[in-house]
Amino acid sequence: MSGAGKGARIWEVLRQKGDTVSTGPAIVYLSLGSNVGSREDNLKGAIELIADRMRLAKKSSVYDTAPVDIPQSRFLNMVCEVSTTLAPASLLSLLQGFELKLGRMPGTSGLPRTIDIDILLYGSLTLNSQDLIIPHPRMAEREFVLAPLAEIAPDVEHPVLHKTIQELYSAVAGKQDVVKVQEKP
Repeated sequence: MSGAGKGARIWEVLRQKGDTVSTGPAIVYLSLGSNVGSREDNLKGAIELIADRMRLAKKSSVYDTAPVDIPQSRFLNMVCEVSTTLAPASLLSLLQGFELKLGRMPGTSGLPRTIDIDILLYGSLTLNSQDLIIPHPRMAEREFVLAPLAEIAPDVEHPVLHKTIQELYSAVAGKQDVVKVQEKP
């Protein structure tokens, strides 16, 4: 394989793994949720960790929400917009480290947790790897994600569905138990 061919193959492997190299900061939307312990303190702790490692541009209000799919305690949810030069896989690793630092136990997906931080959108990137799917695969069905996201990014377009966040939110608004409890902190 020629040198140019090897380079192209390396970039393709990195792209498939979510280790793309950015030419500049990406605008990323993160969903944060907590339903164990002091839920508000857990969200604040996550925001502090995020703000220490990347540029925090916007934060939504906080919403009190019913759990989806599994009976458990209510959640507090919010969304934030950050700017980062981290590749998606690196960002995921960093966020998982934040979750551990804030007391989340590994392997608790779908179970009660101190904090859950999900990557919703990473610019206009679409990615489907073993460890990470962007955009988040269920975000368009979840009012607890779309209500706060529409608050801070109503005109952003979903890169797969080609609808704005406001359009997606309008389709699910009022169908789930989601209540704004705190204006933008």
